[in-house]
Amino acid sequence: MRTFLIIWIGQVVSRLGSGLTGFALAVWVYQRTGSVTQLALVSFSMTLPAVLMSPFAGTLVDRWDRRWAMILSDAGAGLGTLTIALLVWRGQTEIWLIYLALAVVGVFQSFQWPAFSASTTLLVRKQDLGRANGLTQLGLAAAQILAPVLGAALLTTIRLAGVILIDFLTFVFALLTLFIVRVPRPEPRAGEAPRGSLLREAAYGWRYLRQRPGLMGLLVLFAATNFTMGMLTVLITPLVLSFASPSVLGPVLSVAGSGMLVGGLAMSVWGGPKRRLRGIFIPLLLQGVALLIGGLRESAPLIAAAAFVFMLGFPILNACSQAIWQTKVAPEVQGRVFAIRQMVALSAIPLAQLVAGPLSDRVFRPLLATGGPLADTVGRLLGVGPGRGIALLFMALGVFNLLVLAKAWSAPHVRHVEDEVPDAEVSTAVPQVETPS
Repeated sequence: MRTFLIIWIGQVVSRLGSGLTGFALAVWVYQRTGSVTQLALVSFSMTLPAVLMSPFAGTLVDRWDRRWAMILSDAGAGLGTLTIALLVWRGQTEIWLIYLALAVVGVFQSFQWPAFSASTTLLVRKQDLGRANGLTQLGLAAAQILAPVLGAALLTTIRLAGVILIDFLTFVFALLTLFIVRVPRPEPRAGEAPRGSLLREAAYGWRYLRQRPGLMGLLVLFAATNFTMGMLTVLITPLVLSFASPSVLGPVLSVAGSGMLVGGLAMSVWGGPKRRLRGIFIPLLLQGVALLIGGLRESAPLIAAAAFVFMLGFPILNACSQAIWQTKVAPEVQGRVFAIRQMVALSAIPLAQLVAGPLSDRVFRPLLATGGPLADTVGRLLGVGPGRGIALLFMALGVFNLLVLAKAWSAPHVRHVEDEVPDAEVSTAVPQVETPS
């Protein structure tokens, strides 16, 4: 665990820096343009290149030393971030230049997750994977909570260029942690996909999953839940603001973030259930129920409680899922397979964010508007007027989650994936060295 913890600390600090830049750039772009579309493009300009690059990044992670893949990722993303800082400092603030630099950052960051996840398999004992993945989720939660608070304070004092420079320094810190550790390489085995063209190897991740329907079903399940998550990140703000002030929204979002923090902390101490699928299905069930309850009333405490339960489940189910994948997928192909997972997960979220607005404004809001088609039926339970259509959409997403969960449970390959797919043997070609003396 020592090597893992050193790398983990560096990645948490780097993630916090990226969160600071993401928050600061979002505020800066919105204040400069007043456009929600331009604001959405801040995230989209990083996400799309990462999605497109993921299969090739995973192939290269399997070909290269995984520590050097993480070093390349942090170095390239750091230089892209420094470029943005220089553009802002010199006053070259054309929006398209910022988007282009963010796209470069996204390309390099596509290497990070498959390399880090595959390295964790080689560094951590099988029985400790739940705790290690819990720590990873804990770090993500901490960065998610701290970044907006610190970003808001720093943006008013050192301005955008200063915030981005801090982000660059966090990449430097992450690089230093990688330079003082060693990560073993997996030993090639018979049956591994032959090395060929980059495109052929990138497609290997899909073929690997098609031959293991339990893992493919698990991937589809998480794509669906990620879609729900993407919708909720857009909808919770207008839902709360439909009946409360921004001063109420802040605490609601903080409570939601604290749920993720508590879940990550619990997993890092507990390690999750012995049967990992229980750590996936039970939180998903609670999330569906939480969405159903959260849409019932115009109540900030009710929505905050539902959001807490919803976010509490994510670190647990993500850590348990990650442990299954790390245990079942052969280490020498994890880069390719995990990159496919990343591509699917990243694709679901921006797709959800793109359809959330039109679905809310054009479909659900009119249903529960005063005099709307459902005002005299469903409206008697949920109420009518501003925000009630979004509340109905919340509850529809809860039903969607429960239906997806029921479908996954009814699929024998998914329900028995821990027994049906054998554990992969972890063997390294070189002895593991924790840190140089």
